[in-house]
Amino acid sequence: MKRQASLGILFLVVFVDLLGFGMVIPVMPIYAEHLGASEAATGWLSTGYSLMQFVFAPLWGRLSDRIGRRPVLLVSIAMTAVAFLLYGVAGSFVVLLISRLFAGAATANIAIAQAYVADVTPPEGRARGMGMIGAAFGLGFVFGPAVGGLLAGWSLAAPGLAAAALSLVNLVAATILLPEPAQHVAAARSRGRVQALLDELRKPGIRRVLFIYLVVTLAFSAMEATYAFLAQRRFGLHERQVGWVFAYIGVIVVLVQGGLIGPLTRRFGEKRLLVVGSLLQGVALAALPFASGTAGLLLASAPLALGSGLATPSLMSLLSRFSRAEDQGGTLGIGQSASALGRIIGPLAGTMAFASWPAGPYLGGAALMVVGAVVGSTLAVPGKGGGTPAKS
Repeated sequence: MKRQASLGILFLVVFVDLLGFGMVIPVMPIYAEHLGASEAATGWLSTGYSLMQFVFAPLWGRLSDRIGRRPVLLVSIAMTAVAFLLYGVAGSFVVLLISRLFAGAATANIAIAQAYVADVTPPEGRARGMGMIGAAFGLGFVFGPAVGGLLAGWSLAAPGLAAAALSLVNLVAATILLPEPAQHVAAARSRGRVQALLDELRKPGIRRVLFIYLVVTLAFSAMEATYAFLAQRRFGLHERQVGWVFAYIGVIVVLVQGGLIGPLTRRFGEKRLLVVGSLLQGVALAALPFASGTAGLLLASAPLALGSGLATPSLMSLLSRFSRAEDQGGTLGIGQSASALGRIIGPLAGTMAFASWPAGPYLGGAALMVVGAVVGSTLAVPGKGGGTPAKS
């Protein structure tokens, strides 16, 4: 029961964190142009954010291995509040960019949340816990943009200020309600941060999972960066309709990660779900540019969402199970760095390919998904002793 209560509180903390993040996304490029940025310069807001996550995710995770999950998570939430406040009061594009860089460093804390899950769940139930974190992400992205769009009707700065207030509420609630995991195993202080990370990277299973995470994220982010263009040019959808399609994808991901991933993992295991999820995404990506009509677009998008909902928590669960108990945060942080690298490369590669051949990023992404599935099929999954044991 304590485990379930801790996961429930963590779910709310991550959801509120991502709700604030989602609130600023829809109007951020418009806000940047309002502050004098060129259209090309607005891309640095996303690229800089991902770069900071790439750098800070393993550092946050390793620090939480040393001193505990709770204090590092609370500091990162406080930093998020400051970043959103900077966003809301930005008087220039430079300040806005600084706020996004600061936010990228702060929201690299997802590795801490995943390590928290690893601390309070047994290995065989880890994918379900990771799925809950993914569901919190999904819900934040479903509701956040809608709330942010409404607030932007009053002021382009309003979503940032509201997100800052939300982060402060989140900080107070987490301080009061979120306990330190009872099963947390402190990392040995005799091993330096760099040495610990290098030790983990020497494990073949971890290297393969990181490679899969990189190529799958790269393929998915290339799709995300061009999906609106495809929906507008091939299917004639307007911006608001594209938003509804993204919400439709998000709802499917939430349903899979929040409800189905647990029983499916118990029946089939993470490895099979990873392979099937990657293949489903590959099939969907290959079909999307050739779909017929809006119904075809929605039909092709369904296996994309289903596959993502299966593959992502399975990847995180596998990475956790391959990791040493005392290195969960650092290793999961490396996983987030691999994902951030994919989000840096994917949008740039996807938009460049789309400009030359609209089907390019989708067929290329499908090929990457197949590569991920093939590599995933070679994984030797640790038994029930892998990772960090937990008690109710």
